[in-house]
Amino acid sequence: MKCLVTGGAGYVGSTVAQHLLEAGHRVTVLDDLSTGFAEGVPAGAEFIEGRVQDAAAWLDGSYDAVLHFAAFSQVGESVAKPEKYWENNVGGTMALLAAMRAAGVRKLVFSSTAATYGEPASTPITETAATAPTSPYGASKLAVDHMIGGECAAHGLAAVSLRYFNVAGAYGPCGERHAPESHLIPLVLEVALGRREAIGVYGDDYPTADGTCVRDYIHVADLAEAHLLALGAMTPGEHLICNLGNGNGFSVREVVETVRKVTGHPVPEVTAARRPGDPAVLVASAEAARERLGWNPSRPDLADIVRDAWAFAREREQGRA
Repeated sequence: MKCLVTGGAGYVGSTVAQHLLEAGHRVTVLDDLSTGFAEGVPAGAEFIEGRVQDAAAWLDGSYDAVLHFAAFSQVGESVAKPEKYWENNVGGTMALLAAMRAAGVRKLVFSSTAATYGEPASTPITETAATAPTSPYGASKLAVDHMIGGECAAHGLAAVSLRYFNVAGAYGPCGERHAPESHLIPLVLEVALGRREAIGVYGDDYPTADGTCVRDYIHVADLAEAHLLALGAMTPGEHLICNLGNGNGFSVREVVETVRKVTGHPVPEVTAARRPGDPAVLVASAEAARERLGWNPSRPDLADIVRDAWAFAREREQGRA
């Protein structure tokens, strides 16, 4: 297929673009580089520097599908600047859907998020759980899911929304380059590299085995494979929503200890107060993805996830030297 990958210069988008190329598809990456990196665009992909709001300028009937990753994703920033998230995440997707409709492109895979659920009443979280996002970021993604559902019902779009939990690891040259970085595993690796003095542990009095928050980590390559499976599993007029996670949780302290073992470096901790709105446990049920997409994560081990992220981090560090 010929695929447009919006946000394909970012962490997840670039990894999915790389997998598409390896599967023999033709890929065009559309990214304005506001949070992505030109060096993240995989070799072999056509690159267009531009905004998703202007997708109609490039999208035409030669495309078979769109994979949509062009969103802002910082929870804290979304609270401080909600208008930025509504304009880009919701307004940008509205423009993209109009461009797809005009061009006759009828397949869409959307990068959604577990943030649509907010603080869950129980875990593991299924797709039927109540959606009650606690930030404008999560609310903007949920609004897009509703928008896509309406497009499917009214205009026959075939779409899959994939709600990610905690994505980590790296795939060859595809890894995390966030600036600023907010994800736990790359932050802990910065301590191992000597770029950060210690890792902050926000709360050690949660009702978990070691008192720290538990999260569901999924390897970015497993995540990418789900997107390719989604392209083959969608039905015209249907909006399928699937959670993507390992179904297992790892605590903050388990992540820190795994980094120590993988890297061989000490990682000092500094315990701080809980952050408002941090649930004790967030773990996905991925049964729908297994049943509907035929998806089965092949890299569920936390040490493997950390090991791949560490290799990418060291390579970047050597490039800085």
